[in-house]
Formats: sequence, C-alpha cells, structure tokens
Amino acid sequence: MILSIESSCDDSSIAVTRIADKEVCFHKKISQELEHSKYGGVVPELAARLHAQALPKILEETKEYFPDLKAIAVTNEPGLSVTLVEGITMAKALSISLDLPLIAVNHLYGHIYSLFIEKETLFPQTVLLVSGGHTMIIEVRGFDQFEVVARSMDDSFGESFDKVAKMLGLGYPGGPIVEKLAQEGDENRFDFTVPLYNSPKLAFSYSGLKNQVRLAIADLGESITKQDRRDICASFQRVACEHLLHKLKKYFQSNRPAHFAIVGGASANLYLRQKVEELCKKYGAQLHLSDLAYCSDNAVMIGRYAIDAYTQKKFCDYRKITSDPKVFR
Repeated sequence: MILSIESSCDDSSIAVTRIADKEVCFHKKISQELEHSKYGGVVPELAARLHAQALPKILEETKEYFPDLKAIAVTNEPGLSVTLVEGITMAKALSISLDLPLIAVNHLYGHIYSLFIEKETLFPQTVLLVSGGHTMIIEVRGFDQFEVVARSMDDSFGESFDKVAKMLGLGYPGGPIVEKLAQEGDENRFDFTVPLYNSPKLAFSYSGLKNQVRLAIADLGESITKQDRRDICASFQRVACEHLLHKLKKYFQSNRPAHFAIVGGASANLYLRQKVEELCKKYGAQLHLSDLAYCSDNAVMIGRYAIDAYTQKKFCDYRKITSDPKVFR
C-alpha cells in the first residue's frame, strides 16, 4: 500500500491506497473552511498551524496499515509553502522511520489522476483544470507527459468565484455559495461581456469580469437586495462559463480530442459540467469527470498518482524534497 499526504492549502488529508488493485483502503480529510471563513479567505499561517494539529490526528488512525506500506507520497508543489512543509515534514519522518521510499507529487498532477481513482489510467486525453489557483487546458499523453496549451493570464476560474462572493459579502469558500444563489437568479439581467471574446489567443482572463461585477455592485450601492445578489451571481456564472466554453470551442475546432475531462475544485460546478457536456457531444468527445467527493484537494488523488510513480520507481531523496509554490510546469 501507499500512504499519501495532502496539505497544499487548507485541507488536511491522508489516504492509504492498495497498489495491486488501486482500492482506497483509508481516507480522511479535515477541512479548515470554518476557521478561515471569518477572514474571507485562507490565512496561510493559520492554515499551517491547523495542519500541524490535524495531520498527526489523522495519521494515528492509519497505524494498522504501516506493516503493508511500500512507499510514502506527499504533495510538494504547487501551494502555500508554509502548509506544504507540514505535509512534507511528516512524509520525511515516515520515510526515514519506516525505511520506505518517498514520492513527491505535484498536486495538479494529482487532480488529473482524480479521474482514475480505483480505475485504470486512460491516456491520451485533454483536461480542463479549473481550481482556486489555476485555469488550464492540458494535453495528457501518458504518465508525466503533460503539456499546458492554455492558461489564465490573471485570475483563475475558481478564484474569481471566491472574489465575487467576497465582494457580495457572501462568505468563504465562495464558489459553492455563488453557484447556489445563481440557481435562483436571472442570468441575463446583467450584460457582462465575455473576456477575450475577440482575441485569437487561446488563453483565459477573469480580472476584467471581476471588475465588471464590482462596478455593478457599486451602482446598486446600499439599496442592493437579495435578488440583486442572486442575479449578479447568475449573470457572472453564465459569463465565466461562457468564457471557458468560447476558448474550448477554439481548441476543439483544431484538435478534436477523443477524450476530454474536467478536474480541480471548481469542476464540481454543475452548471459548468452541463455546458461542457453539451460541447463534448457536439464535437464527439467522451467526457470524463471526477467523483464530486474528489474534485477538491485530497490525498486519494495524490495516492493514485503515486501508484503509477511507484511502478515507474520515481522516488526522491528525502534530503532534497522541498515545498515549491510554483505553478504547473
């Protein structure tokens, strides 16, 4: 089995996965959302302290699996340096004390492998990764054969949802709240423009759309109502997704992938899933989705990637592994 650890942001998670059949034998995640909600976003130092408390408690529950472990896997990039180091420190200690090899995992690779939890891998395929920190189109040809063909020039898809929620005073995390309110709103009330609509660039941008929302809120002023908030959320969500779909159409017209997937925390957005499903049907691509339980950061996806890394003997020296906040390379 492989024990995997994830602490790239505000979720403390540990999983144990069996190598032979990829079965998840143990998984526990402790969310910090309640602690960070009062600040409207993740406070890195607070997140690190909470990881230091939560990870050992979860690890205590996995001791029965120690005799069967063959490797330790841990997220080491990208993410918050102060939170990554909590998981890395634990992984190093386990690797040394149990005399097991260490596998360092880019957690964006982990998001791609969330598609294959308790399944065989399926390559090649094109992946849309949408999360709080990243918006990318990635061509995946095989194990560790990834090419980013489009990315955001500024804010990510998920980050823009959180920022709109914050501007509306809706709380954190903003994505699920905005999505829920949008279901009760008029998505055509606010005529927000689609970013980069006339640009030939295969890229994403959400800073301008975010500013349009800010101006709409400012125009309403103190007279803003609950329905106004619902309508803003619905209009914003429609345009945010339309921007993704517009650029995906450009990609599909020239590439025509047989298999297409959406991964990352924001891939849990059901409105987005529906729209991408319609697009895939139009272009004859088979759509693949992660289970909703594994869309956000979790140790199970880290463990699933680690199984393939283990078979490839892709181990790292515990003396050289460090936390790295850099984005997907």
